[in-house]
Amino acid sequence: MKILKVAACLLAMSFAAALRADDKARFDLSGPTIDIRVTRGNSTLPIAQVPNLQPGDRIWIKADLPPSQSNHLILIVAFLRGTTNEPPDNWFTEIDTWEKKTAEGTTVTVPNGAEEALLFIAPETGGDFKTLRSAVKGKPGLFIRADADLNEASFEQQRIEHYLAAMKAVPQDDPKAIQEHSAKLAATLALKPNADCFKQPIDQQVLCLTQSSAPVLLDDGHGQSIAEAISSGPSSDFINAASYTQPVGAGLYSAYVGAVVDLVHLVGMLRTAQYQYIPGLSFPQGSSLSLRLNAPPSFHKPESVIVIGLPAIQKAKLPPLHPHDANQVACLLQPKMIIPLEGAPLVFSSSFAHGLVLRLNRTGVPTDIPLTPDAFEGGLVVAKEEKREPLVDPKPQDDSALPAKPDVKIGTTTDLTITGTVRGYWGFDPFEGPTITLQQVKGKDWKIVDNAQLLAGQENHLTLKGDGSACIEHIALTSGDTKDVDVSFKPAAGKDAKDKLALDVSLKTVQPGGYSLAIQQYGDSERDKVPLTAYTAGIHLDAIKIHGGDKTAVLTGQGLKDVVSIEIEKQTFTPSAESNDDKTIHLQADNGVSPEDGSSATAKLKDGRTMPVKISAEAARPELKLLSFKATSVQKDGALPVSFGTKDDILLEGKLTFVVQTKDAFPRTQTIEVGTADGSVHTVLSLATNNLVLQDDHTAVATLDPLKAFGQSAFGKLQMRPVAADGTPGNWTPLGVLVRAPDITAIHCTTPEAPTCTIVGSNLFFAQSFAAAKDFSNPTDVPSGFAENNFGVPTPSDGANLYLKLRDDPSAVATITLPNPVQKPTSSPSSTSQTATPATEPAPEVQDTTTAPSSESVPAPKPDRPSAPPPQD
Repeated sequence: MKILKVAACLLAMSFAAALRADDKARFDLSGPTIDIRVTRGNSTLPIAQVPNLQPGDRIWIKADLPPSQSNHLILIVAFLRGTTNEPPDNWFTEIDTWEKKTAEGTTVTVPNGAEEALLFIAPETGGDFKTLRSAVKGKPGLFIRADADLNEASFEQQRIEHYLAAMKAVPQDDPKAIQEHSAKLAATLALKPNADCFKQPIDQQVLCLTQSSAPVLLDDGHGQSIAEAISSGPSSDFINAASYTQPVGAGLYSAYVGAVVDLVHLVGMLRTAQYQYIPGLSFPQGSSLSLRLNAPPSFHKPESVIVIGLPAIQKAKLPPLHPHDANQVACLLQPKMIIPLEGAPLVFSSSFAHGLVLRLNRTGVPTDIPLTPDAFEGGLVVAKEEKREPLVDPKPQDDSALPAKPDVKIGTTTDLTITGTVRGYWGFDPFEGPTITLQQVKGKDWKIVDNAQLLAGQENHLTLKGDGSACIEHIALTSGDTKDVDVSFKPAAGKDAKDKLALDVSLKTVQPGGYSLAIQQYGDSERDKVPLTAYTAGIHLDAIKIHGGDKTAVLTGQGLKDVVSIEIEKQTFTPSAESNDDKTIHLQADNGVSPEDGSSATAKLKDGRTMPVKISAEAARPELKLLSFKATSVQKDGALPVSFGTKDDILLEGKLTFVVQTKDAFPRTQTIEVGTADGSVHTVLSLATNNLVLQDDHTAVATLDPLKAFGQSAFGKLQMRPVAADGTPGNWTPLGVLVRAPDITAIHCTTPEAPTCTIVGSNLFFAQSFAAAKDFSNPTDVPSGFAENNFGVPTPSDGANLYLKLRDDPSAVATITLPNPVQKPTSSPSSTSQTATPATEPAPEVQDTTTAPSSESVPAPKPDRPSAPPPQD
């Protein structure tokens, strides 16, 4: 038996591979039409509603031939009972279509023990009936296979043509409708359309789906089981092994291959000298059985015999319908309610299922709602205009005739949801389909449940939740000033998707501002509204970088000017004034935090939104404690010393020494960066360069020559920070203010009563102003752009100290002490001229003020210098 199965499979594969492109497999020729009705008990159905026959059924057959039919045709009804069991002669019935006695049709009864039924159409010749009967009795197995293949091929072709006809009704300029209807048809008819067609231009997509390509038929176990005449018994192994109805391709069928190709070869094997057999695919419509042929009939030897498969003689294979989504809810308020179902393509491509109703499991009436299959809509559709006509059975239909089902909860007319059960007939047999959930009153309590926010200028996705979302007819984004924007919606996916809808909101043409979601439900003239705000797009938060324990952080992204604050571990970080822009902002908080790397912070925007931002946490910064610092001045030869009024001033031409301490051992690879607060100049101190010396494991002494490290143009607030070996900097610690002082070599005064003295030296422009008293009540400012070597200053009020403010630190007052204070003479009331010089030089002699002082002692002030006036007599 195994060898037989292998040989049959190899034979099937060779046939299918050889003739997949054979035009003989195309059934595109119209054949004759046969009228057939079947009666079981007291009920009669047209052939289109009969999926199976049973012994005792009465088949009424009549050839619907044109009046001009010239060739005499005979119909032969044959019943078979197994591949190795020859049927008796009386199982064959001859119908002469040209005789008057057959004008009203012929009734044939299905005999007991029959398993298959075939119909032959043959030309009238001598001995034609006996010849055909002998051929069938001689090879019953081949005709059994032919019958199963004919039925299956007919089912498949009906599915394909149903898809093609429905797609031609779709507007060819609506790509959304094309895809939606193609998807619905594919689900209900178990097809796989050519996905490449959707890549074509819009006006060519339907043409591609219906003419340029053929949809792939997915494996349909229900149709195959109906086509199989023998589901059990001694002949089933042979049929299942040798049948050519399973082509290569893992259960996939194309339009004109598979069972159709194998059928052509199978029937071709029956050819004799007198007859050639050609298969006829059945397309029933009501009681009319239209035939489709792949070759024109011949009335010359060998004459053509059309082979037609009749429904299998077996128990009913009820349709395994099931919901497209197990969690779906249908809306009873919808005028054209659709129940998406799938799993039984023949329900939608044939008329086997009829008299369908939705029985409402609730108290009150009505209890049944008529339904009709609609593959174009993807399920069963309410058909209130249709009246259900129950079959007249010897036994009235009741629940005992239906398969056992779990207990169904009965609801009331006021419940939000109830259940409904699909019921109907499959041929002559009643069947019960799935039970689905139905919403019967409108929903309420709408709200947006995710954290998504509407952004103007782009596509948005939201999740809407309410108490009953199945009855929503339309959703729009609305405001008082703009045109409504349609919002597409569908049931949300996931475990917690009950009563949730996934919304797609396009705001490409919408400005930021206040809006509402207007929700229109079936049967309700008013719209429910959910307020929303459309925010400015373009704000993107990349990451916030922070070191462990820091009070400061750096946020990067786009559109950061709208960020108000960032909350990290319950600490609020706000933007500082430090070099912020639209892509980078620096933030600070009152206390430090140590978040985990990859965790999330919350950003608050000016428009009230909050947005998550990923935290990029780095190692804690190195820390240094400043224990002390000392700035000493370097006294130049010939220059008068300057005393600074604050210890924070650090003279550029001096020496800075400061002591720092670490909590843990001082890393030998750690350096100290010293620079001005504006970042204009900086230098690095390290153990390697010997300007940083360890006092012990935790303490280091740093020395710095500012002029050598920074140059003559360095000034401003000076600060230092530790820098780890990997480049991670610590926090800045202020050291003081780096200042530059003028070099004053001499001060020439005349008399104590004279308003001015003259100072001589270099870099006098480093001074901002001079004053006679410490309170700077009447200062003399050094003009901007001054570059001379002498300058008129106020005469010291105490005769001993001249006060000045430096440009680099105008808040502090510095002092120059005259070596020889200016004193009034006691011997003569005449004015005197006195020159203050450094202590190392002898004081100049007093000059008579009636003559101009020599150029060596008192240089004459230049007329263009805005200094004090020259001494007066």
